[in-house]
Amino acid sequence: MKKIFLIIALFACSKMLFAQADTSLLYLKFTQIPPFSFTKVPDSTKFAKADLKKRKATLIMAFSPDCEHCKHETSELIAHIKRFKKIQIVMASPLDYKYLYSFYQNYQLSKYPNITVARDPSWFLGTFYNIRNFPALFLYDKKGQFVKAFDGSVPVEKIAEAL
Repeated sequence: MKKIFLIIALFACSKMLFAQADTSLLYLKFTQIPPFSFTKVPDSTKFAKADLKKRKATLIMAFSPDCEHCKHETSELIAHIKRFKKIQIVMASPLDYKYLYSFYQNYQLSKYPNITVARDPSWFLGTFYNIRNFPALFLYDKKGQFVKAFDGSVPVEKIAEAL
């Protein structure tokens, strides 16, 4: 009887040892806009998912203010801002506030009410989206459902087409 119990216990342990961890991406499992909480630039107020406008498409862009691709993507979004008037754009970065504020000023982002620049100090987006490159863009429809992810610089036409 002890041998049978031992064999069953060893078999169960071996199953656990060879089980693979679930490596699927969180944003594909949980297709709603994630429950983030950031600090807005320039005023350091809190900005969370609850602050997003309802029934409006959302583009979340993880970026670094010193990344050339991010600078280019920002310039392209601004140059084609008329195509994105009905989209709320959330640009978030884990870098220090002073770098974000400088970026915010250089691109005169205060002129665009649909763009929110924020600091993600805990790097929530990096974990949730498993970000490896900047910029990383994630598009959600008017219902807050995930539509498409873009890794690296992407033509604004592709983003607009995905809506």
